[in-house]
Amino acid sequence: MKPGLEPGRFVELHIRVTPQMCPHFDGVLKHPVLATWSLVHHIELAGRKLLEPHLEDQEEGVGVHVSIDHRAPAPIGSTVTVRAEVESVSPRRLACRVTARSGERLIAEGAFVQAILPKSRLRELFEGRAPNAAGQQLVGRHSCVPRPARRAARR
Repeated sequence: MKPGLEPGRFVELHIRVTPQMCPHFDGVLKHPVLATWSLVHHIELAGRKLLEPHLEDQEEGVGVHVSIDHRAPAPIGSTVTVRAEVESVSPRRLACRVTARSGERLIAEGAFVQAILPKSRLRELFEGRAPNAAGQQLVGRHSCVPRPARRAARR
């Protein structure tokens, strides 16, 4: 990773809440406020914008943890500022404190963590040719099959 990514560094995104960002179920708008899933999407974008300038050509970042407390609504038309701030950084991990505010009102707060991996390793994981962190071989798109050799080694 390139230097310069230190605790306290931050990125802010300013978004205007649109109807497409609100919760819809079976095609019906349920609440005219920013949906939690949309908030998480923008939190990941802010974290990515913080990390990307510091990645080496052979590195890639991937989200591995998101935790937020969605505390208040942000209605359609409101402007929300999403902030990702470096809490800790290592050669293989970036942890951010995240907040979302509409004016002075706290909409959400939490954490977003990204792992930094070689692009070749990430390709292997995506193609199912390498075990994931739990020692499971990825099969297909949605299932995992335990790797017997690794499981036996843990016993």
